[in-house]
Amino acid sequence: MRVTNSTTPCADVVLPCLDEAAALPWVLARIPDGWRAIVVDNGSTDGSATIARAHGATVVHEPRRGFGSACHTGLLAAEADIVCFCDCDASLDPGLLAAFVRTVAAGDADLVLGRRRPQERGAWPVHARLGNLALTRMLRRRTGLTLGDLGPLRAARREPLLALGLTDRRSGYPLQMVVRAADAGWRVEEREVPYRPRTGKSKVTGTWRGTWHTVRDMRAVLRQPPEARDLATPTRVAR
Repeated sequence: MRVTNSTTPCADVVLPCLDEAAALPWVLARIPDGWRAIVVDNGSTDGSATIARAHGATVVHEPRRGFGSACHTGLLAAEADIVCFCDCDASLDPGLLAAFVRTVAAGDADLVLGRRRPQERGAWPVHARLGNLALTRMLRRRTGLTLGDLGPLRAARREPLLALGLTDRRSGYPLQMVVRAADAGWRVEEREVPYRPRTGKSKVTGTWRGTWHTVRDMRAVLRQPPEARDLATPTRVAR
């Protein structure tokens, strides 16, 4: 039986997955001890689900295509108090989430995000960086949050996340989470994380067209009016 570090609470890690057979062993081997990996298979045809199960992950199937669909299905399947999200393409190390979880558990932040720092040439294509830069600027105008990235590595408490009432089921899901968290008065913290070239071909930001569709989805999120959601306000942890 795997035992987690006593200083780090257990968490569930949601891993949206579409044909990531080559990356899964690397990713799942880096899930912190005692945590549950929830691989959300979004229609893979390369045996990703079988590989995930063989490496100890819980596999959930989501037939509706879309990054947001996979992420939200994973959130609904999660049971731990704190839920993390990480891409399943080996570009990010889920082991880094342990520090994120400790911050959330201590009550020092309500949502912790990873700010990607490319470690190798080609890890983050220029069109993807430009799209990200434009979106973070729009996010600042919309919410006042000054962030350098809208990366997928993140952690927050499960119940407040569900109370945000996230509705986007495409590429806008990560941004909608941040926008609604800001509207609810959450404390959002950003930490730098190393970013490696992904394993396999990107389905979203690997091309100019994919990046454009992502930016389009996220701009639609930013145009949504603020919503008052008292239930989304995280419960502060006594310290």
